[in-house]
Amino acid sequence: MKPDADRTVLVTGAGAGIGAALAARLRSSGADVVTTDLAGDVDHRLDVRDLDGFRALVAEVGVPDLLFLNAGVSMGGPTHELGRAHWDHLIDVNLNGVVNGVLAVYPGMVERGSGHIVATASGAGLVAPPFVTPYAATKHAVVGLALGLRPEAALHGVRVSVLCPGAVETPILDRLPAEHLPATSTRPVTARAYLSLLGQKPMAADRFATAALEGVARNRAIITVGASSRTLWYLNRLSPALVDRITTSLARRVDRELLGDGT
Repeated sequence: MKPDADRTVLVTGAGAGIGAALAARLRSSGADVVTTDLAGDVDHRLDVRDLDGFRALVAEVGVPDLLFLNAGVSMGGPTHELGRAHWDHLIDVNLNGVVNGVLAVYPGMVERGSGHIVATASGAGLVAPPFVTPYAATKHAVVGLALGLRPEAALHGVRVSVLCPGAVETPILDRLPAEHLPATSTRPVTARAYLSLLGQKPMAADRFATAALEGVARNRAIITVGASSRTLWYLNRLSPALVDRITTSLARRVDRELLGDGT
């Protein structure tokens, strides 16, 4: 791989949180970083759901050495209360946004014979927690996309990795479902409230970025950051039945203490 000072990087979802931290860390090492988002202090406005817009951006800035497909949204709630619009919103941003990035950039990397695509999934893409079914489904899909593409891309000199963080301190922790989506009958619960119930403290985004970039430099396939995410993933590989009992117990607790009347 090129040294950072000679690398070009494209980061989506860089207006805040993980994306902003990754961009700042890469810029501090000398990389030429292009940032995109729909809000925040970024170089270009880009809706990752827009394939034509993604391709136009790549035509303008060039095929990067590193592509971080980081744009994403989160949503929780009882699955039976979520409608098609809720599912479509998560699939369009979390999965189709990654697919569009691959379609826009990967062919150019193959032609050049080098590059590294890094998609941001989640610990929920390795072990699915309850009451975030659409989110977990999209993040599992991102993990599958990255792991499926990785050996094929290696034939062309292109690397592929997937980030699976645990809880990270970002604005997404306090966001409620997007205003344009239909409301559910359940009292809205933020990701921060969910984590608080579990006794989990989010790690700082800059700390995450440092650890994540170390994994990227080592060309790891799955980059887990955070003890809770890594431990549950390992445990699920050793004993799926045990993790099933853990998540079932968690579902009861969330239903009782966050979604119910608290009794």
